[in-house]
Amino acid sequence: MSTPLSELPIRRLTTDDRTSCADLSEDRGWPREEHKWGLLLAAGTGYGIDDPEGKGLVTACIVTSYGRGLAAIGMMLVAERYARQGVGRRLMQHALAEAGDTPVTLHATPHGQPLYEELGFVNVGRAEMVRGHLQAPAAEAEVTTRPATADDLPALLRLDTEVFGLDRLHMITRLPAFADQLRVAEEDGVLTGYAAAWPNMETHVVGPLIARDTRTAKALISSLAAATDRPLRTDIDLRHEELLAWVKDHGLETIAFNAVMTYGIPDLPGDWTRRFAPLSVAAG
Repeated sequence: MSTPLSELPIRRLTTDDRTSCADLSEDRGWPREEHKWGLLLAAGTGYGIDDPEGKGLVTACIVTSYGRGLAAIGMMLVAERYARQGVGRRLMQHALAEAGDTPVTLHATPHGQPLYEELGFVNVGRAEMVRGHLQAPAAEAEVTTRPATADDLPALLRLDTEVFGLDRLHMITRLPAFADQLRVAEEDGVLTGYAAAWPNMETHVVGPLIARDTRTAKALISSLAAATDRPLRTDIDLRHEELLAWVKDHGLETIAFNAVMTYGIPDLPGDWTRRFAPLSVAAG
């Protein structure tokens, strides 16, 4: 006699589950994204339910914690054969229970947003996913960008904590190995922004993108684009209208919109005016 879905055990995922997670992504028509799954499983906490018939995972998600201040839930997926049977809701409720009093954020697709609203999440913003080959002019001469070095890491971490609003040391210190490019902008020896471009299937994802102003953000994106033949993809906060208009004027096209949602907190911490794009919508 088979075990009811409601009684299948939820377990912690490990980096050994990366292929199964990628299979689950592919099952739902998403890219496999094994490189991203590897980072998220190493830096965050994965939860999943195994298929009782031995066919991989029924459902999975990742929770990336930033101390007591915030946790981000991402990669919430349910296998097509188990869709609309309540397992996604059950896994989300489990993840929220594990988070306890810690506020939670996520990026919701239009398909997932109604469930998150039912669970108590509120919409606090929107992000626009854009993709394409950037056909932009060279970075503005007055903005200096260069590859980041090990000596930049302390200042980069200070800037990131100031803008993100919380310490995400465990994510940012993984960027040099995870990303193909990590660049900084500086003026008079002071770091004014940084951005990474990491490989994801046939694209390079730009994120995080943190900059003093839009001019600096443009320079960082331009410098990343100049060093790759792949199309760029990134998720830009809709409030950064000037940057969005600029990337779309120079070759990137809108792919999708996601709702930025929170649970247990009225808005995200930090300074949104300098936070142009997340490391990943799955991790904040």
